[in-house]
Amino acid sequence: MTRHVGVYPGTFDPVTNGHLDVIGRAARILDRLVVGVAMNAGKGPLFPLEERVDLVRAETAAIATRTGAVIEVVPFEGLLVGFARQVGADVIIRGLRAVSDFDYEFQMAGMNRRLDQEIETVFLMASETNQFISSRFVKEIARLGGNITSFVPKLTLERTLVRVGQPAQD
Repeated sequence: MTRHVGVYPGTFDPVTNGHLDVIGRAARILDRLVVGVAMNAGKGPLFPLEERVDLVRAETAAIATRTGAVIEVVPFEGLLVGFARQVGADVIIRGLRAVSDFDYEFQMAGMNRRLDQEIETVFLMASETNQFISSRFVKEIARLGGNITSFVPKLTLERTLVRVGQPAQD
């Protein structure tokens, strides 16, 4: 029986309930999931890379325990297919929120396929309760003093509010 290793890449700035939804679903279908936290300094991240890695590790621990899956969190930079090869992945997991995501993701999957035909891209739809959540919106809402408690897990909520200089939320 073939063992499947998947990579779920992103900047996770911050990690959201939508990300965790996709991670949990991917963990149920893969033997090992590597969450690749991209450096992506060009996006001007709210959190430094090391803190994003720490937050994703902390927030995915319960998923690994619940599913029995092996979930690793690793920082990376460079081409995604190169990172996938480096960690022995044969699957790239991509989350889709809405139809608008599909065009970009379809193009990206095609390019990755051209770069390495041995690595498949698998799209997982976010659950209906998480389809509208994006890290960009979470940061914007937090900066403007809005309530983000339903968009991110507790530890990420606390750290995000500290980063944007807002008081704790219940």
